Amino acid sequence: MPKSNIPPPLPTSPTTTTEIIKAVSPTASSPKLKNRLSVMLHNATHHNKDKVNKGNGGEITWCFSQVKGSIEEEVAEAADIISCVEFNSDGDLLATGDKGGRVVIFQRDKASKNAVPSRGEYNVYSTFQSHEPEFDYLKSLEIEEKINKIRWLQQTNRNHFLLSTNDKTIKLWKVAERNKRPEGYNLKDELGQTRNKTAIKSLRVPIFQPMELMVEASPKRVFANAHTYHINSISVNSDLETYLSADDLRINLWNLEITDQSFNIVDIKPANMEELTEVITAAEFHPKECNMFVYSSSKGSIRLCDMREQALCDKHAKLFEEPEDPTNRSFFSEIISSISDVKFSHSGKYMITRDYLSVKVWDLTMESKPVETYQVHEYLRNKLCSLYENDCIFDKFECSWSGDDKHIMTGSYNNFFRMFERDNKRDNTYEACREITKSRTVLKPRKVSTGGKRKKDEISVDCLDFNKKILHTAWHPLENIVAIAATNNLYVFSSKD
Repeated sequence: MPKSNIPPPLPTSPTTTTEIIKAVSPTASSPKLKNRLSVMLHNATHHNKDKVNKGNGGEITWCFSQVKGSIEEEVAEAADIISCVEFNSDGDLLATGDKGGRVVIFQRDKASKNAVPSRGEYNVYSTFQSHEPEFDYLKSLEIEEKINKIRWLQQTNRNHFLLSTNDKTIKLWKVAERNKRPEGYNLKDELGQTRNKTAIKSLRVPIFQPMELMVEASPKRVFANAHTYHINSISVNSDLETYLSADDLRINLWNLEITDQSFNIVDIKPANMEELTEVITAAEFHPKECNMFVYSSSKGSIRLCDMREQALCDKHAKLFEEPEDPTNRSFFSEIISSISDVKFSHSGKYMITRDYLSVKVWDLTMESKPVETYQVHEYLRNKLCSLYENDCIFDKFECSWSGDDKHIMTGSYNNFFRMFERDNKRDNTYEACREITKSRTVLKPRKVSTGGKRKKDEISVDCLDFNKKILHTAWHPLENIVAIAATNNLYVFSSKD
């Protein structure tokens, strides 16, 4: 009888984690080894599943992870109010700056990172005083210590570097770990006192002894005296050698190694200040093209500049501006159209801008209008008069991209923050509140009632607390973990899966 050409049936693929472990290592009898294999396999399959969900623009279920800062109902001291939030490039470090000039760095908890599923929990890593209050005697002006922006530099060795700025001075900080100390000096004793040279009869080789881990933050560079007006933005270039700093009327280009010289690349100051019609509100370098940057204005326009064209980029390469809707024209139109933040997507193909009432997504190849517009709190349009009277209309909200550029986050009032899903055009409102303190508690979407009969879970627009506002947010560059600054508290939320 001739041999059959039909191949034998393939063994069925293992589907459960237990079956996979047996298939990978049938002799793995050790519970520790089994557990490690289980965690590794779960993370691998979970990672693939995440990619599928992200590709489909799946909706994220958000859970509470932790809150840092006082959770008492007492009024927060002005110095403790968080003024900026920033993840580093791998998301393992999270830095915050406050109005008291302090920088607090949090480090991702390794146990929470390796847990199944992983959690977004951070512990205090280092705290240092970045800026002190100063006085400008020439102009008789106080210079606040408040940290306006923090930007991490790309890590190139075991140390971390970040830029922090107040209104006038930018500082480059080195954050380093020390877990060993030198001992056995020849000219000093164990207490550091100088020894009598005549008493030294023999030489010894100093050795390093282990010590308790210590994190040191030290200032490496101080970039000062280059801005007449208040600095509102700093942005590190993709060439890793330069960065820009922007104030109300000028943008300067710095080399990270040179502190006493900067190049003025944008200057919109008119010869006669009475002719001033707009100011610079934000600026950022393109994430991939080191010659390109954008800056936004108080008139609602965004200018893309190319440094290859000319040294002074007063003439923009592209102007992104949306024509005003005549039906919405009012006394407050110019105020609410002012852009408070601009951010490039990670891919560099898009950018988002935040004005008072909305977030807009712009395609860099289309200048005439945004490709997407998301209303953040349109229900406040009828309350602009009262918001003008209490100065809330001048609040500057920031916005953030998710790591895959498929979601957008920004803040609102009443400690609400908004999430927009680009693929399916879904949006949700969540609240950063003190009532939720249990880890992994799922956040319930909130609704604002604008009139008529209010449903059970809705909050009336008249009951919103405008003293509770979320201005500063940050999204982990690689995972669905977000950091929300609410007055003097830092909330961290992560996806359920």
